[in-house]
Amino acid sequence: MSTRYATLITDDDGQEVVSNVGLFEGSAPRVRSGTVEEVADGVLIGMVRGGPVDSVGGFGFPDGAPGADGRAIGIAKANEASDRRAKAIKTGKRGPKAKDKPAADDPPVDPDKSDA
Repeated sequence: MSTRYATLITDDDGQEVVSNVGLFEGSAPRVRSGTVEEVADGVLIGMVRGGPVDSVGGFGFPDGAPGADGRAIGIAKANEASDRRAKAIKTGKRGPKAKDKPAADDPPVDPDKSDA
């Protein structure tokens, strides 16, 4: 059976912040910095111990944080950017295309003269 563990680090304010969450079989993984402890399903990266917003298993987001639903803001911005790019491709407004120009140090080729 797999167990869910979180890596906790202490921020500048002294709060323990979830910096990583993973599912492991057997004993808790070793980490170089921070501490590891078993956590409940629903604990997410960025939650702090005792946080009041979207609390799960003793962890929650800090006061004033948008919570788990705040992820939708980042997703919406990413979708908006991809929509703009798709529209630019459709309308051909991606900027001027580079034209093939001969290199500056190559002499122009005269089609009437041949080397043969």
